[in-house]
Amino acid sequence: MAEDAFTEHRPLLFTVAYEMLGSATDAEDVLQESYLRWSAVDPAEVEHPRAYLVRVVTRQALNHLRAVRARREEYVGTWLPEPIRTAPEVSEDAILAESVSMAMMLVLETLSPAERAVFVLHDVFGYTHGEIAASIGKTEVTVRQIAHRARRHVHARRRRFEPDSDATREIVQRFLRAAATGEVQALMDLLAPDVVQISDGGGKVVAARRPITGRDDVVRFVLGVIRTSAATTRVEHATYNGMPAARFLTGGELDWLVAFEIHNGRITGLYGIRNPDKLHRAETVRPLDRGGHLPWKP
Repeated sequence: MAEDAFTEHRPLLFTVAYEMLGSATDAEDVLQESYLRWSAVDPAEVEHPRAYLVRVVTRQALNHLRAVRARREEYVGTWLPEPIRTAPEVSEDAILAESVSMAMMLVLETLSPAERAVFVLHDVFGYTHGEIAASIGKTEVTVRQIAHRARRHVHARRRRFEPDSDATREIVQRFLRAAATGEVQALMDLLAPDVVQISDGGGKVVAARRPITGRDDVVRFVLGVIRTSAATTRVEHATYNGMPAARFLTGGELDWLVAFEIHNGRITGLYGIRNPDKLHRAETVRPLDRGGHLPWKP
């Protein structure tokens, strides 16, 4: 049945769409559009459903990405990807964990739609240039050129990444304890000198509209947030985008979500999402999949 094939490959299809769009909401829209197209096809005529579905999702995601780019350019404050709650085992696949990390998703956002599609399909999912060419409607030579350009761009901007682990979670716990008790020196010791804090409120709630860089300024910002937070705020630990994260709940509602980027025992990045439009689906654990070692079939 068509529905069975789509359900079987849904984690892979969602992962492709999310990495191309940076939005779980948009990725779900793409999957819905793709399912409607799939349901109109006779499955008996499709030799390799997985390859067919990935192509459909890729094309729909490309169309969607081109449509939302202008909207993101008008975004109020700093735009961050819509966070997705991931299972701890995502960290076992280093390529997958890094590819959905906040830092990598921000780098992907600077690529053109075609560059993003080619980089994601080739460097994350392992598809050949010829297979990608058939998927996005370009020649193999053109895809190779796009891949070279995209890879050079990403490698020049990518940050060091360590996936969620017991060690990184312990660092986050120490940071949160120090922030709650106002231990300035302990906070300074846990932050890298060039740490960056980025907030996304989307103009709908109070949040810093520009990135904050450097230990001193980040510590002042964190302590200021703690001082103004409601006494009823509860903190929960979780994994988002393959990174250790903290959920701040006020009155039982998710108010802030902060993902922590850690390298060599120090926090190098804090990504705080407060835009309510990006938090309303943040409870759901998203199964992700790179497709294993199954080949892309023409």
